[in-house]
Amino acid sequence: MRTLIGTIISTLLAGPLLAAEVTVKNDNLTDFSAGVIQAGFVTGEKAASWLTSPCAGNIVAVQVFWRSFSGTTGQLLGGSIDIHRAGTFPTPGPLAVEVAGPLLTDGVLNEYRYLDDNSTIPLVVPVTQNETFVVSYEFSEDPPGSGPSVVNDADGIQTNRNAIYAQLAPNTFVWFNSATLGVTGDWVVRAVVDCTAASTEADVSASITTTPTLYTAGAALTYTITIGNAGPAAAPSVVVVDTFPPAFTSPTWSCSATGGATCTSGGSGNIAQPVSLPNGAQVIYTVNGTVAPGTTGVLVNGVTTVVSPPTTDPQSANNAATANTASADDRLFAHGFEVVP
Repeated sequence: MRTLIGTIISTLLAGPLLAAEVTVKNDNLTDFSAGVIQAGFVTGEKAASWLTSPCAGNIVAVQVFWRSFSGTTGQLLGGSIDIHRAGTFPTPGPLAVEVAGPLLTDGVLNEYRYLDDNSTIPLVVPVTQNETFVVSYEFSEDPPGSGPSVVNDADGIQTNRNAIYAQLAPNTFVWFNSATLGVTGDWVVRAVVDCTAASTEADVSASITTTPTLYTAGAALTYTITIGNAGPAAAPSVVVVDTFPPAFTSPTWSCSATGGATCTSGGSGNIAQPVSLPNGAQVIYTVNGTVAPGTTGVLVNGVTTVVSPPTTDPQSANNAATANTASADDRLFAHGFEVVP
């Protein structure tokens, strides 16, 4: 990045925020305070703020203060504003969302709440309390020496909170700590987080089936156990418990997960395993064993789920399920009558 700066007296204009929304920022720039235009960027370079959410909620807007010395250069179609998960400073982690082609107005704090020009796709990025994320602005062209460009405040730079994606050679860009490149203030690149309390209720359910539907003593039997989460909240810690009946011998099991769920891939014996279930996710246990020779009557097997705090389950009646598997030798009595030879 070429070094070319100029001091301005800032004017920040921003619309009112909703009661549950919090502006997350590193800078201390306020109306009519001193700021510094950083006009030494080149096309493709980025200025990035490392921000920390004060709450669990959603990022619903990003803000960039865009300013020239005169404050009257009009509008410019920018490159992009990107929200990344935190990586290892100064390099951001995975991209969460991109606001492509933001229209920047000189002299104001530009705010973006949508991902499209028609304002139909809202910006929504879930974050947890104390989660660090990264908001960066990418330059679509070299800014003139007098701006407009991004601005930093003039009262010192915080450690490991400001980064620059700088061009070292043609088509070669590397992330740097802004301070190592001579920037002495925090970028006025911000986010707005909606801190509306997220629901902690998750409808976790359990079901169980057998294959075959009737057992034969001395033969194989398979239980299929499905644990799902109908939401609305995630259930990050659910303990699945199944103590198999003594007549179901040598059980081994495997677990598959969908929808972002996690579970232990396999094991043997009884199940007492924690699983994680995002909203809409499920895990399926496939349990193979043998019914002991000489077994008679109904084989009863029940599976139970325990939903751990802070998640609560408003529909606890479906947290457990039972399979009552009859013997194939008793199939003549399945309809309540006896066949006499």
